[in-house]
Amino acid sequence: MSILSIRNVSKQYHNHLAVDNVSFEMPRGSILGLLGPNGAGKTSLIRIITSITKADKGEILFDGEKLNLLHPERIGYLPEERGLYKKMKVGEQLIYLAQLKGMPKKQAKEEIEGWLEKFEMSSWWNKKVEELSKGMQQKVQFVSTIVHRPPLIILDEPFTGLDPLNSKLIKQEIMELNRQGTSIIFSTHRMEQVEEICEHIVLINKGQNILQGQVGQIKEMYKDHLFKITYQGSFHQNSSDPEVLEHVDNTLTIRLGELGEANQFIKSLMDRGMLIQRFEEVLPTLNDIFIKKVTEAA
Repeated sequence: MSILSIRNVSKQYHNHLAVDNVSFEMPRGSILGLLGPNGAGKTSLIRIITSITKADKGEILFDGEKLNLLHPERIGYLPEERGLYKKMKVGEQLIYLAQLKGMPKKQAKEEIEGWLEKFEMSSWWNKKVEELSKGMQQKVQFVSTIVHRPPLIILDEPFTGLDPLNSKLIKQEIMELNRQGTSIIFSTHRMEQVEEICEHIVLINKGQNILQGQVGQIKEMYKDHLFKITYQGSFHQNSSDPEVLEHVDNTLTIRLGELGEANQFIKSLMDRGMLIQRFEEVLPTLNDIFIKKVTEAA
């Protein structure tokens, strides 16, 4: 069963169609990358999911129920535009935000103290938010997003402002929450992070869903039959060899039609006295696929 079902959702602002008939299913317990260039409609869609705005058309099911006003308490949302009160102290602000999500004050305090200790932030309790660096504020906002343990978390550019150490820390916590069963929507422009974290992706462009599915299957769909061969010895190209696209040091990049052709080529290289050290298929990166799809759509 899906944690989230988006069905033919559209949203228009004046003469701008921000979300245009978008549909997809988010499997329960998955990490889904919501991707797209600037202005594609990602944030507009997220605001509909979190009930900040309403769709003009279509419907959204959350945990099998039509989206209603009770559901935002079961969703954690870390927006790209940070929303902390700069004059409030860290501890009282986190308790306040947790209570808005329905947590009793005592339970909220206990949970927050645990998270601050885990993030080595206990000494920040009485500091005002404006006294913290952007990276520290980001960690505080992350705690506010997850402290009520919602079944669905939406993270919009969660690593902005974080140094590599704290990025690694937040990434570990995201993965741990997912292992515990939390479903996570991860929206970012950084494709390498999507490849590391996400199992599924939805690519939005100009308000429309132009690509969706499992990351591994999508990379298989868009592969270009490229292979790398690393060898020892001396390579001299024969007329019968497949197309060599690149030859750097002792590594060849070639395009092959089928696996049988690869076997024949490797055998041919070995017959020439070359030692094959490595043979691997080169799958496209999500960045390659992203650029290809957005360019096609344009």
